[in-house]
Amino acid sequence: MSTGKRLAGLLLLTSSLTFPTFAHAQDQGTAQGTEDAEDPLLEAVDAAQEEDYDEPEVSVPGGGIIVTGRRNRDPVRGSTQVLNVLTSEDIARTGEGDIAGALSRVTGLSVVGDGRVFVRGLGDRYSLALLNGLPLPSPEPLSRVVPLDIFPTNVIASSLVQKTYSANYPGEFGGGVINLTTRAIPVEDFLTVSLSGEYDSETTFENGLTYFGSDWDSLGFDNGNRDIPSFLRQAIDSGIPLDQLPLDATVADPNALTREAIAGQLLPTNLVTLQRQDNLPANVSANITGGASFEIGDGTYLGIIATAGYQNQRQNRSVRNQRASIDDFSFITEDSTNFITDENVLVNGLLSFGLDFGENTIRWTNLYIRDTLKTARLAEGFDVTLGSADGADLLRQRTAWFERQLIDTQLVGEFEFGDGEFQLDTRAGYARTDREAPFNAQILYARSNDTTPDEPADSLRNVLGSNFIAYFEGDNEFYNQTVSFDDLKEENYAAGADLTWSGIDGFDLTVGYAWSDTDRRSESRIYSPLIRPDVRTDVNFDPALLGLRRPGDIINGATLAAFNVDVLDFVDFPVFDALLEVHAAYGQVRWVATDTVTVDVGVRYEDAVQRVTLPEGQTTTLPVETNLENDYFLPGGTITWEFIPDLQLRVSASKTIARPQFRELVDQIYFDPISNRDFRGNAQLIDSEFTNLEGRAEYYMGGRNRVSLAGFYKDISNPIEPIILGGSGTGDLTTTYANAPEATLFGAEVEFVYGFDLSSWGGFFETKELLVIANYTFTDSELGIPDPDAIVPTVVGDVPVSIVFEEGNPLVGQSDHVANFQIGFEDFEKTQQAFFLFNYASERVTTRGFATPDVVENPGLTVDFVTRSDLDAWGLPLQLSLEVRNIFGRNNFEFLENETGRIEVNSFDIGTRVQIGVQAKF
Repeated sequence: MSTGKRLAGLLLLTSSLTFPTFAHAQDQGTAQGTEDAEDPLLEAVDAAQEEDYDEPEVSVPGGGIIVTGRRNRDPVRGSTQVLNVLTSEDIARTGEGDIAGALSRVTGLSVVGDGRVFVRGLGDRYSLALLNGLPLPSPEPLSRVVPLDIFPTNVIASSLVQKTYSANYPGEFGGGVINLTTRAIPVEDFLTVSLSGEYDSETTFENGLTYFGSDWDSLGFDNGNRDIPSFLRQAIDSGIPLDQLPLDATVADPNALTREAIAGQLLPTNLVTLQRQDNLPANVSANITGGASFEIGDGTYLGIIATAGYQNQRQNRSVRNQRASIDDFSFITEDSTNFITDENVLVNGLLSFGLDFGENTIRWTNLYIRDTLKTARLAEGFDVTLGSADGADLLRQRTAWFERQLIDTQLVGEFEFGDGEFQLDTRAGYARTDREAPFNAQILYARSNDTTPDEPADSLRNVLGSNFIAYFEGDNEFYNQTVSFDDLKEENYAAGADLTWSGIDGFDLTVGYAWSDTDRRSESRIYSPLIRPDVRTDVNFDPALLGLRRPGDIINGATLAAFNVDVLDFVDFPVFDALLEVHAAYGQVRWVATDTVTVDVGVRYEDAVQRVTLPEGQTTTLPVETNLENDYFLPGGTITWEFIPDLQLRVSASKTIARPQFRELVDQIYFDPISNRDFRGNAQLIDSEFTNLEGRAEYYMGGRNRVSLAGFYKDISNPIEPIILGGSGTGDLTTTYANAPEATLFGAEVEFVYGFDLSSWGGFFETKELLVIANYTFTDSELGIPDPDAIVPTVVGDVPVSIVFEEGNPLVGQSDHVANFQIGFEDFEKTQQAFFLFNYASERVTTRGFATPDVVENPGLTVDFVTRSDLDAWGLPLQLSLEVRNIFGRNNFEFLENETGRIEVNSFDIGTRVQIGVQAKF
């Protein structure tokens, strides 16, 4: 048999995931001669092809997901690691518009908030996200990785979730790695256009809130209205502290840079004035994707894929927030309902070029994603601790704009030489993320209820006490007016090379090197305009009466002429620089020891420098800077034993790490519009270290039918936990971070996939299959405190460990029970499917209490229905889809609870959503 034909057979089984485009070329027709018929390896190839399995397109560092010709082309079975792969068909079956939603159906995974994926009960900080095997920086300061809800499913060919560590992946591997693979060379030319509209029972055609902003807001862009105001820009560029600028201008220089000039630009009417919006429109999305391939030489193919998408989604929320005494939750000190209207716009584009020549592939992928959130909020409530003896009524309005942008370019080369004995994978990429939040304005109106009945109703005392007033006088207890500007830029350069030698049958040796350099500059500035009680002109007018006006009308030209208007800067450290540089080298062996035993073992060495520093000019004696320099040897190994045909057992062991993330280190305040809380970093965090063990049994019943049962255990040193800042009560739910001494996590998961052939029923069912997919994960975790006298460094100082952590408490983000169940039918011959999808997650802690109970979330059960079907109309192939999300209206519940009662901190109704879509194929 010729060497070339033997290599062709090998590649179909061992390189289909690392070299997806080459596998595509092979599928187009490599004839096998009769002399190959007796070769057992090629018989395995033929058997795999006969199973008609559409292998997914997956690109990973180091390759080698499938390592032996005896294995099925199904990567879940053929891999030497524990993994799940969502193919494009799997993603379509969920009906989700973004990859985060699709991943929520994977065993052991749950999605929290805005696309943050939790793996086996470990928070998103213990997940790792890669794109085509390369790292991605996050545009969101509150998320370790890119929030996966900004990745539309139309740009993703597959998503791999690997839960056991192998040395070809970065050492920051806590719960698992999520590797997204973008589309490459198409098998045939295509063009698809899709449109959809969505009805939300809580939002669509209902009244909402908004503010003008700019004419381009609904396109996801700002037209310049939100640029930092000119006087404030001058002050920032000058580096002069605000308190060193003159209060007001002189006659000789009326255009001087002054605090008054800055304050006069902080509340522009079009950015801080809430408006009611009647009959909110339906949510819409549109996508266009096209691809073509060309033969540009003998056996050389060039492929191009381009896609563009737009999505506009509005959501109303009425969020219940309560505060109480630290010991007695039956005594509510503050109770408010925050009505929120969010408009989220997602714009994305992908342009990918692929070149196949012989047995080599080069791919150049370019990705652009822009995600914006325009939010308008009005909270109405009561606070017994403010105002008169009877308390005060409060109205708090907030207008904000958050824009996140990701630009990523990657060049990947996959080469084979030496008659197939050597494989070389090279990767290089550049990614930049930006996150801006300008003019995040919060204005508090208060009604003190402090009136005097024996005075005229229109007296100043009664006017101030019986009306909602926005106080801009710094000595007033209701003075709480702020405008913030956040700007974050992060750049990541990454490169790597992997060389695999396969000179011995059943034995692969891979050595690799990887480098990643991430730099971030984070700016966060908070300002508060105020009106000083002394006046410049003789006017008989109390400045408090200005607070009867709308925010944009309070500080205007007349105010500047009549009063001393000032601005305060509340940020000690407005700018931080951060870097993380990692050099890594690894070796990995994949060995088919016997016909039934495969060994995958390797070790990775990582050397990392991580720093958070203040730029020149910002000095402090406080511990707000970080300098971590650590190196690790991280071994990992998995043994797979095919105990009997179709039943294989796996055991795995590894050591991994988790570094503190920039957002956990930087001592700045960030507002999270999803959880409605502020977050602040702690510069004194250190690395976490993991010991991971797993055992798994997998039984395959033909095709995709399978059942698996696994048990896992993790021992964690110095896990990083989010905690409530301060311990005086529940009034301040700002979240910070601290290292717990240690923790253990263990659990079990079971997965079942089975298709029941319905063809014997005839008629409509002749080409149908009933598909049942079910998975369940049980997880338990416990914090350990070996030294009860230990001290924990926090952002508010060193505190006893017992104040922050309690022995036996679960890790933040861990649900004891996570389950998914899907049932429905699919057609063998065309796109026609209908599925009910059930997702359940039990209660989990979202923030650790600081001398208070933990903040707990109860996700509960959600039920969805999705259906798709091909339809020929007017000679045009169409695909219609219908999705019904949250059929039974499961709401969001987040609360604190003790024996005295329960208080809500972020609870709101979630509507049922109905989406109808159409896709045209050309």
